[in-house]
Amino acid sequence: MLDDRTLREVFHIRVSLLGAISMITIMIVALIVLLSILIVYTPIRNILPGYSESLRQQLVQESARVDSLQADLTTQRRYLDVIKQLTAGDIETDSVQSLDSLQRVERAQLVAQSSEATEAFKAQYEQKEKDRLMLFDNTVTRTVRQLYRPVRGVIEQSARPDLHEYSISVRTTKGENVMATTRGTLVSVERLADNTYMIALQNGSFTTIYRHVSRMLKNQGTMVERGESLGIMDGEKNVSIELWDGGQFVNPEEVIVW
Repeated sequence: MLDDRTLREVFHIRVSLLGAISMITIMIVALIVLLSILIVYTPIRNILPGYSESLRQQLVQESARVDSLQADLTTQRRYLDVIKQLTAGDIETDSVQSLDSLQRVERAQLVAQSSEATEAFKAQYEQKEKDRLMLFDNTVTRTVRQLYRPVRGVIEQSARPDLHEYSISVRTTKGENVMATTRGTLVSVERLADNTYMIALQNGSFTTIYRHVSRMLKNQGTMVERGESLGIMDGEKNVSIELWDGGQFVNPEEVIVW
């Protein structure tokens, strides 16, 4: 670079191939660093693929968190309002009954009703026939030999007619189906005191009684076929099975293939 007036050299730079390559490389690196800083620390990153989805998920999570906080605040505000009313004497404490207490009262009433029905049904098959119960003979064995297995499981307790215990106790797994031993009608479906069900399936003079069924699938009066599901076990209680033919006790272990 020369001065126009004196024609003296003011500034000069010597450019070589290596120097030009080095300068271009430095400029490219600087440009990359500048773009990276802009993408990381500015909202420009939101227009890039992938970042917008992450931002949307973050907004959804924050929105759910805000809703949860609002629900907690509403519950706390209602609680404080009740406390204020109690303190001011606007509400009598004896008149306030929690939801759990109401549920316990209703459950106790249901248990009382079901217990009376259960005792009445048991009396029909035990008290009325207690004087003439006997082990089944060969004719009964031939009649009920085609019974369907009522439930899959392990027999933990056998029937003891001499002690007036006419049912067997079967341990099952969770979700096991309770099935009809024969074709017939559900003449009784009652809720027991432990919130399980008792089922009476009748086919002519032959009756199958199930106790402690966790959940019912059929209603009283329903006609069912042999092997059809009547209920489901939850695996917590054993199901009890009784068989009666014309008022005579039939041992389930001797007439059903387990």
